[in-house]
Amino acid sequence: MKFGLENITTLCQALGHPEQTFKSIVVAGTNGKGSVTVMVETALRAAGHRTARYTSPHLVRLEERFVVDGREVETALLRDVVGGVQRTVDSLMKNGSLEALPTFFECTTAAAFEVFRRAGTEIAVLEVGLGGRLDATNVATPMVTAITSIDFDHQAQLGNTLESIAREKAGIAKPGVPMICGRVPEAAFGVISQVCESTGAPLIPVSDVVKIVPRADGETLDVQVESRSLDEIKLSLPGRHQRENAAVAVAVLNAIATRGVPVPDAAIWKGLAEAQWPARLERFVRDGVEILLDAAHNPAGARALASHLQDIGWSRITLLFGAMRDKDIGGMLAPLAPVCETVICTTPPTARALPADELAAVARQFAPAVEIVPDMNEALESAIARRTRVVAAGSIFLIGPLRDILR
Repeated sequence: MKFGLENITTLCQALGHPEQTFKSIVVAGTNGKGSVTVMVETALRAAGHRTARYTSPHLVRLEERFVVDGREVETALLRDVVGGVQRTVDSLMKNGSLEALPTFFECTTAAAFEVFRRAGTEIAVLEVGLGGRLDATNVATPMVTAITSIDFDHQAQLGNTLESIAREKAGIAKPGVPMICGRVPEAAFGVISQVCESTGAPLIPVSDVVKIVPRADGETLDVQVESRSLDEIKLSLPGRHQRENAAVAVAVLNAIATRGVPVPDAAIWKGLAEAQWPARLERFVRDGVEILLDAAHNPAGARALASHLQDIGWSRITLLFGAMRDKDIGGMLAPLAPVCETVICTTPPTARALPADELAAVARQFAPAVEIVPDMNEALESAIARRTRVVAAGSIFLIGPLRDILR
């Protein structure tokens, strides 16, 4: 992994700046940025715009990252585009324009820009991969930016304080471009304010423009946007935390509308009520056993998942858990273990994964009953055989393959 914008800038220039052929929105944040990206793109599509979205990582297939008008890119087109990116990289390396090979994410980002250009995209929603300031998506010049949340994750790259993490994410700020800021810790908000002021980016706290009012049934919401109200919306994405994401999405859409891209209230309503984002509190049933998949991969995500389990009244839960080596395992298990009966530790199918036995050594500090089943398929069958409700979490590199099996 190499940070910096030099490679992606050189690559985009050699490709003829595809990132400049469409309007864009850039969404950063510790958690929630994928959900906000999908809500915003769904609403823009409902408003009649030719849209695209770029998200990461993917669950199973690379094509999932590149969506145009609600459909994944066709494999043949992606192969052609990636081939073009590869030939361009080879040429730049040969003539010395690039000092080092671009990273995987830099190449997929360049490919996304080219896919969107070929599709005649009007407006694309780009999810930041990691951080913001030095992320490859930051070569775009967006019409609006957003920060969904600030919490601890990727400390090795972003720093060990909320202030340092906020500074990196606020690096997507651009002069004259409004930045929407979700509910973040006070210390983080102070840093974001400083960055926006020094950059000349108008800062718009979500709480200044959007208010979410739950109705008595607990599921339906009224959304107040400045002087308007969108009534009786049931969010398509489950979980109380999605209310915060919905508020950010509405604030982004409101800002977009003030900058010349019309987004009627009916389209905003559809964006919240119809957005689809797999493996986020997604339910399956196998052999009569309810299974909940969630891509929670850091402490904040685990806290949101634990809160949701309490909200829906689940008990006697078997937690199927796998995670990457560089993650805060204890920070995730601390909120999850108390609401689960057993933790089954497994090894996600990637070289970055923490082996199941090492994971179990941490899990035993939080859970009274811990089982080790390294093979992911066997772990799923073991969890189902317990005849309790099953929750799988800890890494998208676990959840993606599990979802493929369950589908």
